[in-house]
Amino acid sequence: MELNYRFNDPALAALALTHRSAGKPNNERMEFLGDALLGAIVAEMLYETHPKATEGEMSRLRAQLVNGQALAELARELELGDRLKLGSGELKSGGFRRDSILADAFEALVAAVYLDGGFQACRHTVRTLFADRVAALPRSSKDAKTRLQEWLQAQGWPLPHYELVGTQGEDHARIFDVHCVVAEPMAVTAVGRGSSRRLAEQDAAETVLGRLLDTKDAPDTRA
Repeated sequence: MELNYRFNDPALAALALTHRSAGKPNNERMEFLGDALLGAIVAEMLYETHPKATEGEMSRLRAQLVNGQALAELARELELGDRLKLGSGELKSGGFRRDSILADAFEALVAAVYLDGGFQACRHTVRTLFADRVAALPRSSKDAKTRLQEWLQAQGWPLPHYELVGTQGEDHARIFDVHCVVAEPMAVTAVGRGSSRRLAEQDAAETVLGRLLDTKDAPDTRA
């Protein structure tokens, strides 16, 4: 993935990727601004794409998209970890892989785009980065694990079991495989894959729920 923005002032981008452990100036103030910009722009996207969603539902969807883990995943896709400026302590402890540091850098970079090119440039950049993620949101504001659990409870069936069955790739681009099993009264299983264990569990749950709903007379809760 690319940022798809060319800075007029590269120093802003460099500052956005400077962690407080490297001294001053650093990206702390830019994180604050970037967080607010992300919240507003992603909220606008959800308002457009989910016209029937309530305020609470849109808030939950935004929380799925704009949280530390999700932003860290975007930072990894942009390979920000390789460009971070960290103090010696953070370098030794692997700070360039830490979710919190990566998420903060992503927020700061959004602010840097805003400061460099204005709101419309920032809006375009954020909307481009989040387009696929917004499009992939389920029709229900509830995530797949929640929907699977609620469906099973409604049937009086046992809850699913999730097990990490494998990982692959380098630390900065790790892929997780998770096995989801609904053992009774019918054996339904699936393996999900994702860039975090949480996303792999969601992927597996979505597949299992789809298989259950495809069985005869199963009520559809996906809408």
